[in-house]
Amino acid sequence: MSEFDNVTAPPPPAAGDAPQDQRTMALLGHLLGIITGPIGALIIWLVSKDDASKGFVVDQSKEALNFQITVFIAIVISWILAFVLIGLLLMPLVGIANLVLCIIAGIKANNGESYRYPFALRLIK
Repeated sequence: MSEFDNVTAPPPPAAGDAPQDQRTMALLGHLLGIITGPIGALIIWLVSKDDASKGFVVDQSKEALNFQITVFIAIVISWILAFVLIGLLLMPLVGIANLVLCIIAGIKANNGESYRYPFALRLIK
């Protein structure tokens, strides 16, 4: 038996492990990013971060907050690049990616699954 036999990654959380109220709050954290940017996820994270029983909400609101910060940075860079005209192409792409990925994340969170955005700066740990 090698030393790596007992070292495995923790299993992903099974669908439906989180209570319904936490799944709803996580859904809101992801979907509010479409309308409010990072503010909605920030408020949900600040309200829930000290409550140990809301681990799913804290995890998903941090993920949504990190993604919305990444989207904000991408929009700022697109505005700067708009003077070179490439930013005019990037802004709609960033907006569409934000919309699609937030909807996917909201659906996964509502099913009780932890969702990780494919590209996001992990600034809040």
